[in-house]
Amino acid sequence: MIPRPLRRALAMAALLALPAALPIPASAATAPRVEPAAVQAGPRVEPELARKLSAGARLRVNVVTRSRADLAAAAGTVGSGQVLQTLSRSPVVTLRADQAALDRLKAQPGVVSVSEDTPVPPVLAQSIPLIGADRTRAAGLTGEGYAVAVLDTGVATHHPFLGGRVTAEACFSPVDADYSATSLCPGGAATQEGAGSADSELGPCADPALDCSHGTHVAGIVAGDGVGVSGAPADGGVAPEAGIVAIQVFSRFDSEDYCGAGAAPCVLSFTSAQLAGLEKAREMSDDGVPIVAANLSLGGGRYTAACDDDPRKPAIDDLLAAGVTTVVAAGNNGYADAVSAPACVSSAFTVGSTTDQDAVSGFSNRGPLLDVFAPGSDIVSSVPGGGWESMSGTSMAAPHVAGAIAVLSQAFPDASAAALQTMITSTGRSITSSGVVKPRLQLDDAALGTTPRPGPDQYFTARGRILDNVQISANSTMTVQVSGAAGLPAQGLAAAALNLSAKGDWFNSGSLVLYPSGEAEPELPTLFYDAARHASTLVIAKVGADGKVKIENRSAQAVRVYLDVHGYTLDHAAAAIGGTHVAIAPARAADRTVVPAWGNVELATSAMTGVPASGVDAVALSVTSKSTSTGTLRVYATGDPYPVDANSDYPANVPTQFFTVVRPGTGGKINIHNLGSAAAEVTVDVTGYYTSAQRGSTVKAIRPAAVASNVAVPAGGTYLLRPGGVADVPSSGVSAVGLAVAAKGGANGLVTVVPQTGSTAVRAVAYAAGKDTSGFATAALRPDGTIVLKNEGTSQVSLSVTVYAYFSGR
Repeated sequence: MIPRPLRRALAMAALLALPAALPIPASAATAPRVEPAAVQAGPRVEPELARKLSAGARLRVNVVTRSRADLAAAAGTVGSGQVLQTLSRSPVVTLRADQAALDRLKAQPGVVSVSEDTPVPPVLAQSIPLIGADRTRAAGLTGEGYAVAVLDTGVATHHPFLGGRVTAEACFSPVDADYSATSLCPGGAATQEGAGSADSELGPCADPALDCSHGTHVAGIVAGDGVGVSGAPADGGVAPEAGIVAIQVFSRFDSEDYCGAGAAPCVLSFTSAQLAGLEKAREMSDDGVPIVAANLSLGGGRYTAACDDDPRKPAIDDLLAAGVTTVVAAGNNGYADAVSAPACVSSAFTVGSTTDQDAVSGFSNRGPLLDVFAPGSDIVSSVPGGGWESMSGTSMAAPHVAGAIAVLSQAFPDASAAALQTMITSTGRSITSSGVVKPRLQLDDAALGTTPRPGPDQYFTARGRILDNVQISANSTMTVQVSGAAGLPAQGLAAAALNLSAKGDWFNSGSLVLYPSGEAEPELPTLFYDAARHASTLVIAKVGADGKVKIENRSAQAVRVYLDVHGYTLDHAAAAIGGTHVAIAPARAADRTVVPAWGNVELATSAMTGVPASGVDAVALSVTSKSTSTGTLRVYATGDPYPVDANSDYPANVPTQFFTVVRPGTGGKINIHNLGSAAAEVTVDVTGYYTSAQRGSTVKAIRPAAVASNVAVPAGGTYLLRPGGVADVPSSGVSAVGLAVAAKGGANGLVTVVPQTGSTAVRAVAYAAGKDTSGFATAALRPDGTIVLKNEGTSQVSLSVTVYAYFSGR
């Protein structure tokens, strides 16, 4: 038997065009009419169809007529029993035809086109934050009250990810012995409607050999809700409260002529089945089912121009007139200038695929006919059996857009389908491929606009002391109440920017680990300390569900600890708008600037490259200092009271590094104060800023996760980090991360973050000769999801790196 992934790949190309056999219903008074684009001598006949029929074949064909009044004449061109399907609204009939029947069709004045009813396969994480669907959900926009029709391989209606939100079902699965096609409808007939009719865990689809998982995966992307569901993707689907209308449009094929060598049996879809499914969606819409999008993640062929003679166009137009957008996957052939059918239909909303790093997926079709991109690479969603699977394809991109339309319909209930499409295309992030620029879905911008609103995981500045010279015994752990302390909110605290400072007694040295209460102890230390000075570092730390953190002393001796808060985030929207993070190309704000003894230097944030002149709530800074004497540095808003806590306690003649997030004060300035008997030389790098004036990336603190442990990096050498997918860091939708970096070398030196652009390398840690030294920095991810660290010192270092937080992608 062919392995399941290979069978899926072989079957994928055939999902787009399968027909369904239905009885001929009465005509509808409002049926669409097909107007030919230009006068022609006869109907358009697909060249390949003409070749096959002239060679003696007898095939299923879809005939499009100028109006429904012409259908009877077209049906009369074949013998009794050869009319396979006539639609209730669209001027399309499916026939079994040979060359003689084609000749008769060509002589009919009302026939517009004749095309083969070709069976085609389906067109196959972490993507939700990338498109901003986490923000729309936080704003209460979940698609509630609206539904998406999924025309696919059926849906596992009882999968916990879908939570009973499959509201209607139908099955159109043609049976045709000439094609080795049998029905996938659970009841065995070619058509079935009602509960269970499109359940992919019933009937023939329950056979794992057929792999009917595609439709369940698509439905999960549209409307999955992982809250309380074990193993579910953390971010769920795009519209987690939207309804799903499951319409099965596939048949089982047992011939390798259609499935491919060694790939039988397989599931493929006739164009006629898709037509029946589209008409059923329109019928349900007329009956009050609030369908706003119909998803077709299937297709085939190569089209560089609109294919408006496609038999599906009248049905797509009919749905559009009812306010329903037909969202179609562009296809997975990798064409740079073409898409598949029916994606080529001008009134379809055609979707290509991008990666988590906003590159066009290598498999994705694209070009001028494409309307929008959406994430489609390595998307984890539901599959039958209550499980989960990662799939890639434009099939995965299309349901992101279908779900987005449900969300936008909730946000703008009076908007037309065309207006909703314009919202998506006009607010998307620009993606350029082969000289053609197309938008990538950015749902939060489309639904919420660019004006910020209160939301969870926004950053608020604060400064206060939580622990003051508290002793932690040898090899023990202290639980510290953070919520409600030092002026912090008593409820809903998600994360805090905590400055941890420690000094060993006598000759004692060791390390401390700071982590959220109620979670497992991390592998690597947060801070190394000794008896020479108060070592300190600021980390963006997750707070436990009980509002507490733990500090573990990994030493055989007691240690004295200070803990100060510099900012926080909440797990809910506050009354006020908090700051969101905007990563910038690192820029040097001060280069070896002298801060006099007992004196200060002020820096204007508006003079920092990449930082706006206004609307800045705080700036993220990496500060390195060196002095001939010992002392402390404090960085705070100009005009604020002198803070009790020091950012850094520096030794004589040894560089030190610290990270801080500080708000601009009077005149938009920050103050750097040197409490020391000698001047200190400081270098300041700005890596980003927080703003409530625009929507940037929210702050997501996690249980500390090691991404490098005691790695040897030679002098002048680099080390590549790939934090995405490690522990609680999503594999996509991440713009930057907060890193704790520890290094130990034979001589003083620096470890820096190598910039993708510009010349400023951000200092992540300044290590002292022969000592384990801690530092922290925020670092933007490169397009490939990596971060490059460099050892700027003259000796080899042992390097360890822990991720404490990530910033959602923008």
